[in-house]
Amino acid sequence: MDDVLIGTLIGSTLRVSVPLILCALAGCLSERSGVIDLGLEGKMLLTAFATASVGAVTGSLALALAAALAVGIALSMLHGYACVTHGGDQVVLGVAITMMAAGLSVVLGIAWFSLGGQTPPLPDAVRLGGMLEGAATVAKQLPMVGPTLALALLGHNAFVYGALLAVVAVWWLLYRTRFGLRLRATGENPTMVDAAGVSVKAIRYQALALNGVLCALAGSYLVLAMNPSFIPHMTAGRGFMALAAMVFGKWHPVGALWACLLFGFLDAASIRLQGVALPIVGQVPVQAIQALPYVLTVVLLAGFIGRAVAPKALGRPYVKER
Repeated sequence: MDDVLIGTLIGSTLRVSVPLILCALAGCLSERSGVIDLGLEGKMLLTAFATASVGAVTGSLALALAAALAVGIALSMLHGYACVTHGGDQVVLGVAITMMAAGLSVVLGIAWFSLGGQTPPLPDAVRLGGMLEGAATVAKQLPMVGPTLALALLGHNAFVYGALLAVVAVWWLLYRTRFGLRLRATGENPTMVDAAGVSVKAIRYQALALNGVLCALAGSYLVLAMNPSFIPHMTAGRGFMALAAMVFGKWHPVGALWACLLFGFLDAASIRLQGVALPIVGQVPVQAIQALPYVLTVVLLAGFIGRAVAPKALGRPYVKER
């Protein structure tokens, strides 16, 4: 395997993994506070639609991101109002958010743009460009590792580097701050948190607000960097992959990162393997290669969801004793 292929594969893995990483971090924050979030897929889908719609109409990157953040936080607040304030079933509401987003994005797309649920392509001014391209040009001149380094780590857009920094930020927030300690305690023993004079509902709402921000960034990345317009169901199960990565990573940001990179690698490799003949097996059908990330999702959930220890109060509405 030559250096160019290695560098390209690593670079593709990082780019494809960004929405998974951001969604997995969103799930970590929500579920560490005790709120199950099966609505990651729906939040990512509807924020992608908001980004594409506003970006196509206004031609402004800032307004497109603002629309995504508004929708993402609003969905998380709806989640909190139903499950935290009123003690609703968290699993049912998460599925409902995903179903609502899948239908609403198509209906609004048809009504607003008359393109079969799609949005017009975003102008280049709205889409994300590469960073550190000058450094990539210089790195290519280096002997041995230069081309690999340039293709693998340099020239990506801001969201790729931001997603990696977000892993560090969420880890620091959860394990090095007072707020993180309270958030984790809320997911383990909310009665103890309440006895200490800290509002369990406030902590869970704050965790859900951060969850909405990260889901919005994941959704906006799909149209700002991966596809120039919104396409119905374009998330293609990434929210559920992120959920599987979070469980496989044992609700830890760094563990979830490695799982997301594994999914991203399989997705990137599946693109490279299309049309390639393997020894003994021969040419593998394209559909079988494209299914690899989804098969791994099922395998991980079936094999590890019983072994991973979830926060003890996960999915349990907290009712304050009087």
